[in-house]
Amino acid sequence: MNCIIIEDQPPAQRILKKYIEDLGSLELKGTFSDPILAMSFLNTNDIDLVFLDIHLPRLTGLEFLKSLNKKPYIILTTAYSEYALESYELDVVDYLLKPFSFLRFVKAVGKVPVAGFSLPKEYVSNRPEQQRKEHFVKLGYDHIRIPFQDIIYLRADGDYCDIILPEKKYLSSEPMRKWLDLLDEQQFVRIHKSFIVNNAKVEAVQTASIELAGKEFPIGSTYKDQVNKSF
Repeated sequence: MNCIIIEDQPPAQRILKKYIEDLGSLELKGTFSDPILAMSFLNTNDIDLVFLDIHLPRLTGLEFLKSLNKKPYIILTTAYSEYALESYELDVVDYLLKPFSFLRFVKAVGKVPVAGFSLPKEYVSNRPEQQRKEHFVKLGYDHIRIPFQDIIYLRADGDYCDIILPEKKYLSSEPMRKWLDLLDEQQFVRIHKSFIVNNAKVEAVQTASIELAGKEFPIGSTYKDQVNKSF
């Protein structure tokens, strides 16, 4: 599958290039800092997928996307979550929030519906996030086993994360984005920048909130679309 990168930050370019090389099933045809030059390239080359940053010189990634006549599949990459809702309305494949892991990158690429393309077998049948059913959280000198099925919800606490179980609460030193990579997206959904909930524990879904464990949690405007898809 042919792809290009549109990203004006060299460190982010290097990470994407490394992930593309490591995956092995993508053919990188170009890297652009200027979206105008990328637009000209797309008009004369057959490209299946674009990794597109939102904050770019001269015009934003969303403005670039709206201006395309011939649209390849788009995976947005950005450090800002507030554009997620608008991006999905533009029919992007996925929205990668920086910094993202290699496994999260693989998950996004796996959503691209190009005929004849498939992920390498090791990322389909043996991906760690598919096999993993639990995670060990480090507390002091101890490591506590957390079965994912027991988690009610997770709450962001700065660079840390509260893990809420039926009878206990643990503070994980791993941030929310790490837990998003660990958890099965079919079982857990992010409803707010501060909350991830276990679908199996949800008692009711309202227009702007979700009820579980006898409490009400807000649905962030950025996450309404994926909440609707999950329920």
